[in-house]
Amino acid sequence: MNAIFAAALRRAPYVTLPIAVVVGAIGYNLEAILSDKHTPSPKSSIEESRIERRLQELETLEDPSNVASLKEKGFVPKTLFDKNVSPTLRDLK
Repeated sequence: MNAIFAAALRRAPYVTLPIAVVVGAIGYNLEAILSDKHTPSPKSSIEESRIERRLQELETLEDPSNVASLKEKGFVPKTLFDKNVSPTLRDLK
């Protein structure tokens, strides 16, 4: 029995490699058949959308010189648990 396991372990790469190739080829071809070939292009380029977003941010900004004081250090968390808090949870405080 021990000799059978030793022989199976010795020849395992020779058996698993062809099986993996067949399974990979079948999966590749299935994905090519079933997937959608047409990917719609974006309406505007990334650079244009970035410029539009920055312009909208500038329009909504009331006074660019009105910023928080650095002496208060509001950006430094008081505890370790406040370090990675999502903005929605931060607004609940």
